[in-house]
Amino acid sequence: MSGPMHHIGLNCSDPIAIERWYAKHFGFERLRVYLPGPDQVVVIGNGGVALELFPAEGEPPPRGERDGPTERGVRHVAFLVDDLDAKLAEIGDDTEVTLGPLDMGGFIEGMRVAWISDPEGNIVELNQGYEDETNPPPLDR
Repeated sequence: MSGPMHHIGLNCSDPIAIERWYAKHFGFERLRVYLPGPDQVVVIGNGGVALELFPAEGEPPPRGERDGPTERGVRHVAFLVDDLDAKLAEIGDDTEVTLGPLDMGGFIEGMRVAWISDPEGNIVELNQGYEDETNPPPLDR
């Protein structure tokens, strides 16, 4: 049996800048540092899923626009927020809104969503009002 999901690894041109941005806007703190020094790998978390930040090599892949890239791989990471407008105002000029805010009430009553870009162009979803389904259809096996 496996445990809960723990982290997502991100390759970063500037891991320190990424760490500062997620710390400032989403309350991330250092959980572990591997290889202290210029090539350090840092795990940061905020009580939910953590991010493991690696120094990147080579040219960056194309980054997403709108709600994230459509090629295989990670589309975006998402955070639940109590007040979407207040969170966007709080982040201010530290981001670019890539899509939204959108009223998603047709899917979940009261849900509003916006997608923003972190300093390296990774897409981050801000979601107000998301709720899991009480009885989603089962996976066909």
